[in-house]
Amino acid sequence: MSDLLPLLMFLAVCAALMLGYPVAFTLAGVALWFAGIGILLGHFDAQLLFAYPDRIFGVMTNGTLIAVPLFIFMGVVLERSKLAEELLENMARACGRLPGGLGVSVVLVGTLLAASTGIVGATVVTMGLMSLPTMLRRGYSPQLATGLICATGTLGQVIPPSIALVLLGDILSSSYQQSQLAKGIFNAAPVSVGDLFLGALLPGLLLVVFYLLYAFGKGLFQPAQAPRILEEEKVSARRLVFSILPPILLILVVLGSIISGAATPTEAAGVGAVAAVILALIKKQLCRRKLTAIVHDTAKMTAMVFTILLAASVFSLVFRGLGGEAMIERFFHHLPGGVFTAMLVVMAVIFVLGFILDFIEITFVVVPLVAPALLAMGVDPVWLGIMIALNLQTSFLTPPFGFALFYLRGVAPDEIATRTIYQGAVPFIVMQLALLVVLALWPQLATWLPNLLMKQ
Repeated sequence: MSDLLPLLMFLAVCAALMLGYPVAFTLAGVALWFAGIGILLGHFDAQLLFAYPDRIFGVMTNGTLIAVPLFIFMGVVLERSKLAEELLENMARACGRLPGGLGVSVVLVGTLLAASTGIVGATVVTMGLMSLPTMLRRGYSPQLATGLICATGTLGQVIPPSIALVLLGDILSSSYQQSQLAKGIFNAAPVSVGDLFLGALLPGLLLVVFYLLYAFGKGLFQPAQAPRILEEEKVSARRLVFSILPPILLILVVLGSIISGAATPTEAAGVGAVAAVILALIKKQLCRRKLTAIVHDTAKMTAMVFTILLAASVFSLVFRGLGGEAMIERFFHHLPGGVFTAMLVVMAVIFVLGFILDFIEITFVVVPLVAPALLAMGVDPVWLGIMIALNLQTSFLTPPFGFALFYLRGVAPDEIATRTIYQGAVPFIVMQLALLVVLALWPQLATWLPNLLMKQ
């Protein structure tokens, strides 16, 4: 019975979320119900609940999590500054004569947006509103157009500075310390958000290369689906440079300060937020009314993230108190195939849960439950974090429940059928699964750069 309660608790949360109940209240409410059941059955010590205020205080004093509202603010400022519109227009003119040139420009602009904002939903919606009508008007097949937009929109999940990587980095850091202490290791090297940022660079850029080759190949071998734009006027080199320069400078300021060791991710997020405001002021896109809306959106998204975090703390506290963590460790250690099978099971579960849960819920609920057991088995924390981020990115694209597909469906014209969006996503799902396989076979793709730059 003691092993059954945590399993029933997890299934109850998934069922309640699928029925549409609010995430935070569902996590905390179900946890408290099962804590009560556990107390009545003698399987849960009520004194454990007194540890919850300490967890709240830990969240309040966690310097890493300050990066979350700062990166959200930076992303919202850039989204409302019309930087992306000008960039896409100029990139389309510069690349239009290439095979699949408009598709190539969409991938490049989406990559710059992902590296500037780190917010998946905002990137998909922004690219959908800006580029989908243009691509359809230029003769692009609806499947290719929608697939490119959905795929590039989810790059913000894995390309730094990603909100998902910030949250994953914080969770994995505490999980790694917990697993090392369980082994009797008290001086283990810490795992930071900066490590995950560096680890995600090469896999993220490799995924961008896959997308660019696909768009170029479509234009080269199937020009009817991705025609060249021969009549488009050329863009001057000066205008192109001045449209590309702002996001490039912002990326260099944020990531460059982290990689060089000049700033922590939290400090870099603050610098990025100030730089985004300066860019918006230079472009005269930051009036008082718009600034008020930006602050409101930032506060709303930040409150959502931290409310879920606090609710997830209740869930994980009760889950551990019911013996759920020990149950997972026993399950992993008894699996045939050891670490390989354990990773395969975790990746499959996260992939399926990505259909019904947002990355925030999965990061706060699922990762703390499975990460300590995997890390205790010797899994590299940076590699694990990147694998989870790529896995979630793939599930966000997979029909019928992929979040990116829903985001695009909300802004796509009525004549674009939902089935068309699903079909367009399939080639990019294959590419992302291929990257997951490559990363599983060569973990150095994620671990080489952090080991080179951060461990010196």
